Amino acid sequence: MTEERKQIAGHVLACGTQIMWGATFVSSKVLLQYFLPSEVLFVRVVLAFLALLVAYPHYMKLKNPRQELAFAGAGLFGIVLYFMLENTALTLTYASNVGIIVACAPFFVAVMVGFFFKNEKSGVFFYIGFVIAMAGVIMISMSGQQSFNLNPLGDGLAFTAMISWGAYSALVKKIGEWNYPTIAVTRRIYFYGIIFLIPVLIFQNVSWDVSLFHEPQIIVNFLFLGLGASAMGFLLWNLATKWIGAVKTSVYIYVSPVVTVVLSVFVLHEKMTAASIIGSVLIFAGLVVSQKKTREKMKAVGASQVRNS
Repeated sequence: MTEERKQIAGHVLACGTQIMWGATFVSSKVLLQYFLPSEVLFVRVVLAFLALLVAYPHYMKLKNPRQELAFAGAGLFGIVLYFMLENTALTLTYASNVGIIVACAPFFVAVMVGFFFKNEKSGVFFYIGFVIAMAGVIMISMSGQQSFNLNPLGDGLAFTAMISWGAYSALVKKIGEWNYPTIAVTRRIYFYGIIFLIPVLIFQNVSWDVSLFHEPQIIVNFLFLGLGASAMGFLLWNLATKWIGAVKTSVYIYVSPVVTVVLSVFVLHEKMTAASIIGSVLIFAGLVVSQKKTREKMKAVGASQVRNS
């Protein structure tokens, strides 16, 4: 595959993954009526690991044993800490607060990746797009509320979750430079996610109600979260990060709130407000502006190829 095709495919994969992840709130909402957040996360991570193991049953030998730390870190920051901190924050503060704070992730991904990788600096259009998109996220999150209420502990956990995702993105960017098979990379990250989740389950003294797994809605939602959102979702996200970089990939996080709004209308039968519509438009506008540098760069590359031909 040519570099230009990888760029296009990377953007499509990143956008598609966020559409899938935007749908996870419906499944999570159903499952959290019966299970703890850690239980839901553990089952979906185990399902994802098993699916990737079946799809790629080959051992991946590392070129350098020290690289194992990067995989362990990705499993800790991206699989365990991010989801546990975000879910815990949702129990302590308003969902709108968490949505706004986590939507700042592209900014922190840009800062962290730019610090560790000098070749992936963000231009002015990225930050302009970030401001426009954040205005849209705030409009969607605050729709129907009179004021923005702060909860120091809950909001702090959401902020930490966002930083954790930034660390995960930087690690995946580094791992991508080692040119291992993406499916094996994702599987190894999930392996460490399982390892780090076990102490959490022990600490919470989790006791499973096996009878619940006979319920069709439980099975369907776990399969979607485990096989779709986790196995396929993280595989595509990691591949997109490898092809177009962590910063450009992270921008598509803005798409998730729009998907949430649409699904809320069709699945939960909620009303779409004027603020939600305007917010969605602003998010897409911010997304386009953030990618402006990318398109100009592609044109420059094309012009260079014409001159050299």
